[in-house]
Amino acid sequence: MLDLTYEMPKPKTIAGAKHDWELVIGMEVHAQVSSNAKLFSGASTKFGAEPNANVAFVDAAMPGMLPVINEYCVEQAVRTGLGLKADINLKSAFDRKNYFYPDLPQGYQISQLYHPIVGEGEVLVEMGDGTARMVRIERIHMEQDAGKSIHDMDPHMSFVDLNRTGVCLMEIVSRPDIRGPEEAAAYIAKLRQIMRYLGTCDGNMQNGNLRADVNVSICLPGSYEKYQETQDFSHLGTRCEIKNMNSMRFIQQAIEVEARRQIAIVEGGGQVEQETRLYDPDKGETRSMRSKEEAHDYRYFPDPDLLPLEIEQAWVDDIAAKLPELPDDKKARFINEFGLTDYDASVLTAEVESAAYFEEVAKGRNGKLAANWVINELFGRLKKEDHDITDSPVSPAQLGAIIDLISSDAISGKIAKDLFEIVYTEGGDPAKIVEDRGMKQVTDTGAIEAALDEIIAANPAQVEKAKVNPKLAGWFVGQVMKATGGKANPKAVNELVGKKLGS
Repeated sequence: MLDLTYEMPKPKTIAGAKHDWELVIGMEVHAQVSSNAKLFSGASTKFGAEPNANVAFVDAAMPGMLPVINEYCVEQAVRTGLGLKADINLKSAFDRKNYFYPDLPQGYQISQLYHPIVGEGEVLVEMGDGTARMVRIERIHMEQDAGKSIHDMDPHMSFVDLNRTGVCLMEIVSRPDIRGPEEAAAYIAKLRQIMRYLGTCDGNMQNGNLRADVNVSICLPGSYEKYQETQDFSHLGTRCEIKNMNSMRFIQQAIEVEARRQIAIVEGGGQVEQETRLYDPDKGETRSMRSKEEAHDYRYFPDPDLLPLEIEQAWVDDIAAKLPELPDDKKARFINEFGLTDYDASVLTAEVESAAYFEEVAKGRNGKLAANWVINELFGRLKKEDHDITDSPVSPAQLGAIIDLISSDAISGKIAKDLFEIVYTEGGDPAKIVEDRGMKQVTDTGAIEAALDEIIAANPAQVEKAKVNPKLAGWFVGQVMKATGGKANPKAVNELVGKKLGS
């Protein structure tokens, strides 16, 4: 278990006409496993292929075709469970979930209900203001994804693309521990971050590789605490599930909208019905999709084509031994090893690629200086152009070379920014660019002093003012920098100005 040392955030409170209400949120996150083949067939999982190009006979439910489990998908699920500090069940089993899927040829979904591959775990969700909450994971189970129905290609017909059919999903089910829209988005972001570090899901929400069903209910203040004490769900309001959310912004909006809908119903004397709803971002409302079926309505039963899945502890231990450094651990190390602030470490570890880039730049260099250049100069420029670190035209070696030139006093901070711009737009070796273009910093105190003496001689009135008001000495610093084309060492200039003017 993680040692939670942060102050717990306050739950989101929404004012109704009669009462203040608190939110209670649980999430079922569907994460597509990063694998080359599907859960029960050898068909490709590559995104963007021609419709129905990645379909094996078993995916199309051809007669006599039997599923064969993909060991790598199991390994990825175990790896995810370990990354979420969850219990790994050495024995699990697959069930058939019988439900009408228009784009799943079998007519049922192979999933895990009674015996999932991963048991209870936890996720530390930091809110960015020094507060954090521990969200408990109830379970992670594997299941096959359905295909995709397309309704906008013909006014009279729908089309079906089975490329996604049979792709392995991990359904990560949380306890109802999330207390507000912002916290829900932060929880999704943390899950995505962990899985990307683990390499078990690419977290691409636009492609549908990470999506969530959000369960929302309302309760009066104090009710959640009673639930925590008793684990009795009757203290919480009736929940409604908002289906297939693949945008953190829309998740936050949908939670707010659904909570206000439920408050209006309850305060109007009505009763919230448990159901599945969809969020319409254009209208800013949720609408009913279907009444919520209980598990028995799906007619679950053990899949007769698949034996119970048994794995060995030694195999799990081997996977655990090879886990990469996870985000929280990396953040703590960056703070300790490089002397970074909590904020800077959070920014640099947000994405696994960003952390790797920074670490290569900072190796053997001043960590704070490296962080400043990566975050402020590089990230700032990339964000301005709507790019991410994988699109950076400046390599870690190039940025490291710029930092080396600063550290050796070969260039000033101002020259470094000009040099960064050249490297960003034109490329090249920073040291060679400095040499070829005459960008080296002037460190010869004799040359700097000569320039200063000329300026002092030409401005006697300004000299007298500066002697009376030392703050005016900055004018002479600026003039020297201007006279030397910005190449004079600022520290040397300041020291000489102070010496000459007695300030």
